[in-house]
Amino acid sequence: MFDLFYRAKKEVTEPETSSRQHHTLWGDAWVRLRRNKLAVLGGSIILLLALAAIFAPLYLKYDFATQNYDAILVGPSTEHLLGTDELGRDVFSRLIYGARTSLAVGLFTQLVVLMVGLPIGAIAAAAGGRVDNLLMRFVDIMYAFPDILLIILLRAIFGGSIFMIFLAIGLVAWVGIARLVRGQILSVKQRDFVAAARAMGGSGAYVTLRHLLPNSLGPIIVAITFNIPRAIFAEAALSYIGIGVRPPTPSWGTMIADGNNVIYAAPYLVIFPAIAIAILMLSFTFLGDGLRDALDPRLRR
Repeated sequence: MFDLFYRAKKEVTEPETSSRQHHTLWGDAWVRLRRNKLAVLGGSIILLLALAAIFAPLYLKYDFATQNYDAILVGPSTEHLLGTDELGRDVFSRLIYGARTSLAVGLFTQLVVLMVGLPIGAIAAAAGGRVDNLLMRFVDIMYAFPDILLIILLRAIFGGSIFMIFLAIGLVAWVGIARLVRGQILSVKQRDFVAAARAMGGSGAYVTLRHLLPNSLGPIIVAITFNIPRAIFAEAALSYIGIGVRPPTPSWGTMIADGNNVIYAAPYLVIFPAIAIAILMLSFTFLGDGLRDALDPRLRR
């Protein structure tokens, strides 16, 4: 009798226990992100464009720098999907290779931003007092400089290679992340678990690296995602005015500038790269909005 009762109870309770799911903050965020259709759409477009740019040599018929003077300003056709430019170069190939430039600028500039802004903001918030005041006044001074003018100045100092463009844009854009990191750590350092870690003998560096920074990552990730399209637009603007990526490396900003000279004869030379910039920036914006909603702890169940 007891054995039958125990087996019946086990059959009832086991499915309930196995079906119970325990999610972490990041697991819940991933579930909410997948439910956001616009964020999934934006992430899918970014992924497809990145794969197309990486594997471009495997499927593109024409090289981005190959000139064909017998096919100058030829409109979209089966031979040239998006037409050719004023030098007979295939626009579709240049557009795909230009995606490499834009994505590389967007991602690597944020790496520079994190390497500069995150330590400054974390040290200022964790140390406090005079160190905090000194670092934040330095951030205020850097924030006072006009972005484009400072990028032009840094480009003149470092040179015009694509890696120097990464560095110049990153050294201008880090101040916002430094302020965000400082604000997040100042709010987190008042929590009880931080006080408990210090009471157990944790050093300042240990508490910062193991407790303060990990619990501030959500807003930082969202801010980095939103900063990527700004960096892409900054590179396109610099290339448009002729001080960005050096030819023959394709850039969407350079393509728009070149197409602007023959816009009445071949408007597609401006329209296609402009649409590409808009789609990529909008995709990162959708993804950033989805990450912001997914990483909001107030939405956690």
